[in-house]
Amino acid sequence: MVPGPLIILSGPSGAGKSTVVRELIRQGGLPLRQSISATTRPPRPGEVDGVDYHFRTEEEFRRHIAAGDLLEWACVYGNYYGTLASAVEEPRRRGEGVVLVIDVQGAAQVRGRCPDHVSIFLTTSTPEILEQRLRGRGTEEEETLQVRLQTAQVEQARSGEYQHVVYNDDLDQAVRRLREVIAAAFRPANPEGHPCTTS
Repeated sequence: MVPGPLIILSGPSGAGKSTVVRELIRQGGLPLRQSISATTRPPRPGEVDGVDYHFRTEEEFRRHIAAGDLLEWACVYGNYYGTLASAVEEPRRRGEGVVLVIDVQGAAQVRGRCPDHVSIFLTTSTPEILEQRLRGRGTEEEETLQVRLQTAQVEQARSGEYQHVVYNDDLDQAVRRLREVIAAAFRPANPEGHPCTTS
């Protein structure tokens, strides 16, 4: 069986990564799933363990690192985030596409370990739209918000590391463009694919 594609999706906070992927999967038409990341950050209101994230203590997360279980990991805003390799490779072997919604640090690790990836940077056309969305969440203090905005500028500067850039000013248009890129990834030039490595 031809392995399913590995889709790396990154972008600054407020770009709408989770919303776009959720809508793409809801619409159906592609054998696609989102990989659930592990994190040490506390759940936000409404988040469910095993659905939104695999919530771990710092000790548990460090054990994953030591065991080589993670395809990528990073410390972001004082919390650890990572992707279990098994959560990616098993569905891909069944022909399913797997979307990794990860930050630019994690994406760089995965690009080096998974040669057959497809990478997409999701953003907005202006910083003002991004700031408006972050403020609209109402989930962070002003100091934390400013850190996220500064981080967004750094991440934006790395958009050129990605194969595709998709602008999410309009949700329907962003989902449509994402679908085009991912649908094309189900027709790989090399049908054997290239397995990821964790070493």
